[in-house]
Amino acid sequence: MASQIPNAKTQDTDFMFTKLQVKNLDGAVAFYSSVVGLVEMNRVDAEIGGRKVSEVVFMPTYPGGPMFILAQFHDTQAAAANELILGFATKDIAGFIARAEQAGGRVLEPAREVPGMGGMQVAFVSDPEGHVLQLSQMGG
Repeated sequence: MASQIPNAKTQDTDFMFTKLQVKNLDGAVAFYSSVVGLVEMNRVDAEIGGRKVSEVVFMPTYPGGPMFILAQFHDTQAAAANELILGFATKDIAGFIARAEQAGGRVLEPAREVPGMGGMQVAFVSDPEGHVLQLSQMGG
């Protein structure tokens, strides 16, 4: 679909990262590393608005792609859930779902074919803290 858009960029700005707030940083790192296969790039301790935060930055999954960052604020006991849906493309939706369940995630909607999308399948799972992930597997 993107190839039909001649120039989707109209500003001098690029999308750089998604930062997900979590309650258990080490647990979230283990989940996204083992289930998605993300590779940790570095860890940062910083302050945002006077609040101490620890972050783990993952490498982009393709050259020039956006990064994924997990953030745990030191003064928060619970992270927000349902604030966003993370989208992941996979070549093996059943394998992804199995890894998610094995790592403490939960299936919210099992894989199903999307009508009119050439065999594309989608599914929804949650990570152990309840953050929603949408999985897409292209048909063919």
